[in-house]
Amino acid sequence: MKGTVLEFDESNRTGVISGDDGNRYELNMAEWKGSALPKSGAKVDFSINDNKAEAIYSVSSGTGSSKKIAAALFAFFLGAFGAHKFYLGYTKQGFIMLLVFLFGFILLGFPSLIIGIIAFIEFIIYLTKSDEEFEQIYIAGKKAWF
Repeated sequence: MKGTVLEFDESNRTGVISGDDGNRYELNMAEWKGSALPKSGAKVDFSINDNKAEAIYSVSSGTGSSKKIAAALFAFFLGAFGAHKFYLGYTKQGFIMLLVFLFGFILLGFPSLIIGIIAFIEFIIYLTKSDEEFEQIYIAGKKAWF
């Protein structure tokens, strides 16, 4: 059955999955088959036994790969302007990068250089993440920085 992780408590390593059938199922980390921890909003495929989810696998929606490459290219070529942030939907962080880069020249370009370095680091991070990790962290998890 397919479903979505509604919540996951890392301290207890338990959570709740909403199945496509409209029912909710208990998520126990012992049944998790993914490499990264489950996140709220993650799409999953699982089996059911006594109202508990078993053999839980993370399911990629397929958008992570295309967004990953595009975001990495934006970070490399236009990252100092925050283009990759805007592309991923992080407008606040995009404006911060854009303004710091543009007004950084007032302080002899040092802040602009730092923003460029941050964009390059994010370019490297985006490329080194697997498609599944990228989708979990930056698309579903909405992690804006590093």
